Amino acid sequence: MLTSDSLSRRHFMLLAAAAAASSPFVAQGAASQDGYLKGRLYKTLKIGMVKAGKSLEEKFALAKEAGFDGIELNTPGINVEEVNAAIKATGLPVDGSVNSSHWSVRHTDPDPAVRAKALESLKEALRQTHAVGGNTVLLVVGKGSDGPEEEIWKRSVENISKAIPLAAELGVPIAVENVWNQFCYDHGGDHTQTADKFVKYIDEFDSPWVGMQFDIGNHWKYGSMGDWIRQLNKRIIKLDLKGFSREMGKFTKIGEGDLDWADVRKALAEIKYAGWAAAEVAGGDLERLKEISANMDRVFGLTTQS
Repeated sequence: MLTSDSLSRRHFMLLAAAAAASSPFVAQGAASQDGYLKGRLYKTLKIGMVKAGKSLEEKFALAKEAGFDGIELNTPGINVEEVNAAIKATGLPVDGSVNSSHWSVRHTDPDPAVRAKALESLKEALRQTHAVGGNTVLLVVGKGSDGPEEEIWKRSVENISKAIPLAAELGVPIAVENVWNQFCYDHGGDHTQTADKFVKYIDEFDSPWVGMQFDIGNHWKYGSMGDWIRQLNKRIIKLDLKGFSREMGKFTKIGEGDLDWADVRKALAEIKYAGWAAAEVAGGDLERLKEISANMDRVFGLTTQS
């Protein structure tokens, strides 16, 4: 008999197998590239975006009805039994989680005691994510304000590396997110920046169990998201997304603003990306969730007309 854990893992493996079984991508112009992600990209969202539904099971059901293939939780802090019951009842898997304390308890903190707490939080997030069948733990590594870049780089790499053996044991990778944390980019700089530092940072771990949950919208203000995807390449193990307008200088709904989604699709096809993409925008009721799902279909070229 399948447990809720094995059910969600089996669902993920079926999705991965479907992606691998698809015909190989051959560059044959924009039309081919726009169609590449069909059958290869799977939609998820953050649990906090589901504003309707009283119980966890109801929230899972609403996300599934809205067209999502999975959902991301915040760990540590979940009730594993309740989550597995919701998975079993709805058939919606947990594809991963977000480390719930990573902004306040940081791997870059100058205090060793705080870094120890950050490490234990990450380890417990890995354990809880594994217990509900999830496949990644998203991590914000810290803040640039915690010290000179060389120091916080070394601190965070050393601290996070202590969790890699557990990540490998459980089969749950650590997925670093690119965020506005004044680290690995120039916060006051312009839109000509590259992903060079992010590439170097991920490579510093020298482990297949550390990659990036690349947020497509977060750094459009600072560089070309298509080119950053090309640079990061196989280091990207999952995607986050939102819209952004350079003209207005603010985040937007997915598909609004001036982010170059055509180049994003082209870049994802070029690196042969297959896997999960998580919406990270303002949520709401079922109608709003359906809107987000449809926006994702459009920007990723998952519908007939993209």
